[in-house]
Order: sequence, then structure tokens, then C-alpha cells
Amino acid sequence: MGRAEERRARQRGGHRAAPRRRSSRAADGSGKSGIRRLFTWKKMLGTFLGLCLLGIGSFIVLYLMVDVPAGNAAAQRQSNVYKYGDGTILARKGEVNREIVDLSKVPKKVQLTFVAAENKTFYKDSGVDFKGTARGLLNTLSGKGKQGGSTITQQYVKNYYLNQDQTVTRKLKELVISLKVDRQKSKDDILAGYINTSYYGRNAYGIQAAAQAYYRVDAQDLKVEQGAYLAALLQAPSQYDWAVASETGKKLVKERWNYVLDNMVEEGWLDRTERAAMKFPVPDDPKGAPGLDGQKGYLVDLANKQLEQQLMDQEGLTQSQAESAVVDQGWTITLNIDKKKQTELERAVKSELTGKLDAKKRKVDGNVQAGAVSVDPGTGAIVALYGGADYYKHYLSNATRRDYQPASTFKPVILAAALENKAETQDGKQIDANTVYDGTSRHQVVDSGSKVGFAPPNEDNRSYGDITVQTAMNKSVNSVFAQMGVDVGMDKVMSTAKELGMDTKNMQAVPAQTLGSMGASPLEMAGIYATLNNHGKKVTPSIVKSAEKRNRTVEMPDPIGDQVISRTAADTVTSVLTGVVDDGTAKTSVADNPLRNGQQVAGKTGTSDENKSAWFTGYTPDLVTSVGLFGEEARTGKHTTLMGATGLIPGSGRINGGGYPAEIWAAYTFGVTDKAKFDLDTTQGAAVKPTNTPSYTPPTSQPPSQTPSSAPPTSQSPSRTPSQTPTSETPSQTPTSQQPPSPSDTPTDPAADSSPNPADQQ
Repeated sequence: MGRAEERRARQRGGHRAAPRRRSSRAADGSGKSGIRRLFTWKKMLGTFLGLCLLGIGSFIVLYLMVDVPAGNAAAQRQSNVYKYGDGTILARKGEVNREIVDLSKVPKKVQLTFVAAENKTFYKDSGVDFKGTARGLLNTLSGKGKQGGSTITQQYVKNYYLNQDQTVTRKLKELVISLKVDRQKSKDDILAGYINTSYYGRNAYGIQAAAQAYYRVDAQDLKVEQGAYLAALLQAPSQYDWAVASETGKKLVKERWNYVLDNMVEEGWLDRTERAAMKFPVPDDPKGAPGLDGQKGYLVDLANKQLEQQLMDQEGLTQSQAESAVVDQGWTITLNIDKKKQTELERAVKSELTGKLDAKKRKVDGNVQAGAVSVDPGTGAIVALYGGADYYKHYLSNATRRDYQPASTFKPVILAAALENKAETQDGKQIDANTVYDGTSRHQVVDSGSKVGFAPPNEDNRSYGDITVQTAMNKSVNSVFAQMGVDVGMDKVMSTAKELGMDTKNMQAVPAQTLGSMGASPLEMAGIYATLNNHGKKVTPSIVKSAEKRNRTVEMPDPIGDQVISRTAADTVTSVLTGVVDDGTAKTSVADNPLRNGQQVAGKTGTSDENKSAWFTGYTPDLVTSVGLFGEEARTGKHTTLMGATGLIPGSGRINGGGYPAEIWAAYTFGVTDKAKFDLDTTQGAAVKPTNTPSYTPPTSQPPSQTPSSAPPTSQSPSRTPSQTPTSETPSQTPTSQQPPSPSDTPTDPAADSSPNPADQQ
């Protein structure tokens, strides 16, 4: 720069810039001075504080976003416990062996064993062990697997609200939910949830199942030392199960047991002297939970259905909702089943029937199904039930199935309808036990002088001429009751059937129903006859005595209902039915049975045509039992004949209602009851002496016709609907000789204009 330039610069007040120096570090960008400027202590502190604030903010957001969820389905599913009427356990049913109990049912010191084992600060902490959780998170991130240290609250949250996944997301949720649960629930609620959801080994979930699995007692009866063992188990259930533990495992669980009790002493929860006296409580050997084999499954299934129905009626639930509310939901259901009677019924079926069946020798023997229901008529309690050979072998209960004809066991309903409605014969005479009817086989049924197109035959087409209603019941004469049904009015007959307890939906009120051609179950028939035995007061058989779930008790309906027919009508039917036993189709098997000890018995036999079903429903003053035998093709389930079963002579070897069903009934009933006399309010029937001699003569304007008006029998549909073939009946069979013909009830199919539609007999 020249002088002139310098002068001009001074005049401007400026200075000539000094030439810049070039730095080799600036050129390559690797100088240490830049790093020092980036990682100053101020910046590092600021970054740390920023991360802390970010973490706190993120946690606050997480806390606000994560709600306490509903309990997971697996944690809520429990076993239902079913008990006999005397309180002993019948069965435990559930995918998860768990029965939740209130904390009040667990002794206080037993509660404290779990606190001493898992979380001594439980009653003081906020529900979270931050150090343990942080350690667990770091181990999860580093791949080191599970990490202990969780509080009881956290373990409860994991069991009940979340799952066992070892992920960062799950652990963070566990932390947040635990804090919220600790604020929302009491410590007692949390402890109760913990001991009820934890797994104890031996397929036992919850302290009640564990108490039963290891010590055969309820949780409320656990001793402190036993509770300490169960608390110790939670650390390693399989390893610490005394029955299968190695010597090392036994040593470890003993150490854990001592640790629990010593902690209790340290915390002041257990007296030192009491502790010193305690010995290690070796648990019982494992025992499989009661299953549903044999008859148990049938009993449990009916109990569930009746409880579900009550929830539907009380709470307006749908069938699906009711089932979900009952099955495996922790109910304790006490049944009305009498243990002794149940055993005796099973024994009677075996001794009188199933012990004589040999499917390898006779194919038909494999098609014989038996069902029975026994009811106390005074209470409506189902005291015994037989559903089939075994629940696992024949799932469908023969006690409740409705796809077979009750046959002549329906005849008492017709008489009850006649008496209740004060019905009259065609010539205006009131119907009672002494009324005389035409017992001619295939007698044309008439109504107001006109044929109705129905003329059922009697058994073996036998005609009886003029006989009383009492005799017609004794000998089960079809032609008499077919005419009586029309005299009463079939609409009134079906109405009475409904009042007595039969499900008559979709049943047509046609003369063919007088032959018992609808479908019915032993349960229904037991209810109908129990109502008759209960002097006309409705009996709806109930298997459920009580149903409880934690603090909830379901009020079951009273099995005894209103008066549905008059006492005189009901008692008259009972009186008439004593004649069936003492002088009719059940005489050999029941009246003359050597086990009988003077008891009065009323009952009715029934045998369907083609011998697809055979029945005896009978009662003493204090017990009603309906027994049914059904022919069911073992492989396909189609209805088939019972003919020839147990070696009875083919062609004549029919299994009749007066045979095996009545024999089962007698072997059972006479073994469990000895109440002798009915208390009857009637002057009619076989149980009382008639006051006069019947003099009524039936009308002769309609001569009996020997030409049947019915169509020939049709074959059985393979579907489970009652057979539309006619019903029949003969007295008891013997397997060694052909039986002579005897009075009974074999109808033909009704004519087309009066035949029930098969679809209407479900």
C-alpha cells in the first residue's frame, strides 16, 4: 500500500487489515479445540438435565396414557367346584384349576407368610421397587433374561393384568399399572389378588386350589407352617414340590420355608417360641382333581344348565352370555344329589341291566341305553340321576334326552285331564276310575257320533270288551285312552300335560298323542309324576341346591310351585296307578319283588312299538323315579330296537316297561326308602275300596270296527326325533322262555288327517 492510500485510509478512520494466518488444523478440521468446545462441563450437565426432563416428561405421558386394563381372561378363569348335597366334593371342572376365595377366608398369619416371603415392605411401599425394576429393564435390554426383585403388587399386575413376557414394553406397563393399582386398591385387595392368581404347581392356581392339592384342606383351614410352604413354592413350584423334588430341591425349599418363618419373627408377625416349635409340613402326595367320568359329567352338565337358565331369567342374559358366566368361572355349586341314593341307583342299573349286556356276544346289547331320574316329591330335589354308561363314552345324557316316546307312561296324564276338567263320556257320564269303556282292539274313536279316523290296536290285538278305567290302566288298554282323550278334548289333555310339567311346544293336540307318541325325557316324566305324588302342587325337579361365587349367591327358584290340578284329581290318579303295580303290567317286577317291604307303590309301564323304548315311572310316598331304556345304534346314533337284548328270545324277546326298567326301579327304590302309605284324598282307585259297583254300559250306536283306519307303521327317521311308530307294552320278560301274550298298548299310526307331524314332536 502507498502513502496516498494510507492517508486516505486514515482519513476514513480505517486500518489496513493484517494478512490472515493459515492453520493446518483448521484446514483438515481435526483440531482438538473443537471437541473441547463441544464437550464442556456446562453442555454435558445441560444435556443430562435435558434427558432427565425428557424422561420425566415421557413417564408422565406414559402414566397418563396407560390405563389399568381389565383382567386378562386366563387369570379370571377358574374351576367350578361341584359338591354333593352333604358338602363333599363331587367334581372340579375347569381348564384352570383355580377357585378364588376372599382374603377373609385365609387366616391372617397365613396371609403374612406370603408377605414375608416376597415383599416385607409391602404394607409400606408404593407398589413398585424402582431399583429392582431398573435392574430388570437393564438385564432385559442386555439379554440377561429374567430378573427378580418385583413387589407383590407388581407380581399381581403381571399375573392378572398383563402376561409373563419379558419385554421392555411389558415391564414399563407393569411399572405404571402397579403405581396406579396401589393407589386405586387397598393392600388387602392386592394381596388377595396375588395369592389367588399365582401358580403353585400341581396344576393349582390360587391358594384354595393349592391348599387342596398339597394338604387336602380348604384355604381357611391352613396352618401357618403350611402357608409358609405354599409361599415358598411360588419361587419355583415344580422344583420345590416335595413329591417330585430332588434332594437339592428339598433342601432349597426347606431353606426357603425357614426364611419365610424367620422373616415373620423378625417383623413381629410370629412369636419366636411358636416358630421354634414348628416342624416342616410334608405335603400329601399328588392326587388328580376329580374328573367327569362315570355319572359325574351328566350331573355337572345338568347343574350348569339349570344355573344358566336361572341367570337368563334373573338377569336377562342370552344363552351364550349365561354359559360364559357359568362355565369355569369359579362357582361353588352344591347339588341336591344324595350320595347314597346316587350310588344305589348306579348299582341297580348295573345289577339289573348293564351287568347282563355283552356287546361282543350280541350286537343288540351294544345299542341299549339307560337313563333315570329320582326326585323327592316334597322338595323337588333331584336326589339321583343316571345319564348313561359313562360321560366320556356317551356324552348325550339319557336322563334329559327328549327324542324317545314315553309311550303308555302318558296315560295317567289323560286320566288327570279327565278328572280335573270333570270331563264326560260321549253319552254324558262323568269320567272317573269306575267309568266303563269299550276295550275292543281297534275300536273306532268317535266324537259327537262321528268317527275321528283313529282306531289304535291293543297289545297283540287283544280285545277286552267292557272294562273300567281302573282295569284299562292296569292292563294299559290303548283303545280306552284313545277314546278318553277325545272325550276330554285333546287341547285340554295337552294343556294338563303342560301344567304337570311336560314341554308341549310344537306338539299338536291330536288323538295320536294319547299313545305317548311325543318325545319326553326321564327328567320330564319324573316331574309329572312328582306333581301327582305331591297332591297336584307343581314340582319342577331341581339339581342345584345352591350356587355361590365369592360374595355372590344366586337365588334358585323354588322347585315346588302352585297347585296345578286339584288334590282330589292328583290323588285319584295315584290311587289308580297303585293298581298297575299290584294287579297289572308291573306286578311281577315290583309288587311281587322280594325287596318290597309293604310300601304302597304307584306307577306306570310303557313300551313303544318296534321296542325302541321301554319305561317304568313309579313312586312311593316319598320318592319318584323314572327309568327309561332306549335303543340307539352305537355307531350312528339312530333309533333302533331293543328286541333280543340280554339274550331274550328274538321275535318275542321284547324289553318291556314291566321288565328291566321296573326291575331297576325296584332294586333302587326298595333299597333307599321304606315309607309305606300314601295320604290320599279320594274314594276312587285301587288304593281304596270302591263305594259301589259300576253299572254304566257304553253306547252301542257305534259298533266296534275290526278294520284299522290307520296307515301301516313307518320306519324310524335317522334324526333324533321321537319315533312315529306306535307304542306297545307287555309284562316283564325273561331271557329263557317265550312269554304268553298279555294285555298292553300297541297302537298303529294314526290316519293321515290326525297323525302328528314328526317335526312337531321334538
